[in-house]
Amino acid sequence: MGDVVIDARTDREGPEDGPSDEAASASGPGPKRSRPFWVELPLLAGVALVLAFLIKTFLLQAFLIPSGSMQNALQEDDRVLVDKLTPWFGSEPTRGEVMVFRDPGDWLLHHPVQEPNPAQKFLSFVGLMPSVGEQHLIKRVIGVAGDTVECAGTGPLKVNGKPLAEPYVFPGNTACSTDADGQFKVTVPSGHLWVMGDHRQSSQDSRYHQNDPRAGMVPVTDVVGRAVVVAWPVGHWSTLPVPSTFEQPGLAPAP
Repeated sequence: MGDVVIDARTDREGPEDGPSDEAASASGPGPKRSRPFWVELPLLAGVALVLAFLIKTFLLQAFLIPSGSMQNALQEDDRVLVDKLTPWFGSEPTRGEVMVFRDPGDWLLHHPVQEPNPAQKFLSFVGLMPSVGEQHLIKRVIGVAGDTVECAGTGPLKVNGKPLAEPYVFPGNTACSTDADGQFKVTVPSGHLWVMGDHRQSSQDSRYHQNDPRAGMVPVTDVVGRAVVVAWPVGHWSTLPVPSTFEQPGLAPAP
């Protein structure tokens, strides 16, 4: 008698050639096929738009600089990134910061803004391009609530009696302008800011709106956020720190 070959599998494991079609179907579906890229593309685009919108709304927003009023820190057509997250935690603007804020009262009335086309409006809305055609301004915070800010002659600009050393002022400009509106002494009320451009002789800032209902003050509630980085063009890339003169001892008003 020849040797008997015994299959090592038990009857429960099934026949040698694998499970039947019925068993295969009962064991569940096979691996899923991946969808073609062109099918997934709209979904990916939608997710990207939602993320861009959330970032623009709560974290960072890009703004286009429309004029030279903040030279030399910012040049015309620069793109800056504005921190919108910090105010959500109750932080308020401080002296020396560069702030973007909504027009507090027809400051841009005689400075018409170019109307963006529908594509620009959409891309700006979702945060894929800098905001354009909106009533926003960008200036440096000089005085906060309780501060007394004054200019006499060509300067220096003083906050609470302390002169400011301002290397950021546009070369050839004086810290104070000698025209009527450039000579002032004001006290900033609660919840407001006094702002000025670095290009002192070419900036329609708080000085030139003292006859407005708010006397040139910017409500803190109109602040969009702090400009922290010049992001574009690459050759202009820089951060926007608070100048050291705003950290000098005794600058805060006396209690």
